[in-house]
Amino acid sequence: MRQARSGLAYKPVRKILDAPLTRRIEEIAQTRVRYGYQRIHILLRREGWPINRKRVHRLYKLAGLNLRSKLPRRRRAAADRLDRPLLTAPNQSWSMDIVSDALFDGRRFRSLTVVDNFSRECLAIVMGQSLRGEDVVETLEHLRQERGSPRRVQADNGPEFISVVLDKWAYDHGVTIDFSRPGKPTDNAFVESFNGSSRRMPECALVPVP
Repeated sequence: MRQARSGLAYKPVRKILDAPLTRRIEEIAQTRVRYGYQRIHILLRREGWPINRKRVHRLYKLAGLNLRSKLPRRRRAAADRLDRPLLTAPNQSWSMDIVSDALFDGRRFRSLTVVDNFSRECLAIVMGQSLRGEDVVETLEHLRQERGSPRRVQADNGPEFISVVLDKWAYDHGVTIDFSRPGKPTDNAFVESFNGSSRRMPECALVPVP
């Protein structure tokens, strides 16, 4: 048959068992509720799992995660938030949020607010008719060059904050993005409180976005 003996004696060996990998995929899916298998694969590779995207997709489907609701109801209990250590100095944790409003003539605009959770200082307010993930990254990079990188940034699950560009920026600079649980604005209470009184705080710097 002209077949090598080594081929007959070969037995495939899985370097990584499916069970622990599936559990890790489920853990990521619970905390990153809007991530699909491709984004989960990127996070697994960063953690050191030597796996390809096709295997992640197979386990993702076997776990039934492709059928999950990525936008759970507001009253539905979501995954526990990350452990948040006690803050001892500024620049350890920032919070950011996007607020929508309208001018007197009805034109809509949005504003991105960034707050230091320890000092309660307003770091920046970025305003524009539309804000994208690139605008968020540009603002954070400007603050990083002035103040240094924070250890973590708290945000909700808005489309501007779960973008690929923001995820890459956070990974490149060692910043943890701490997402709020869906329907739990109290997870990001500092910036939510600031947004409620931002109209009465003229000392905050306004950064227009064209």
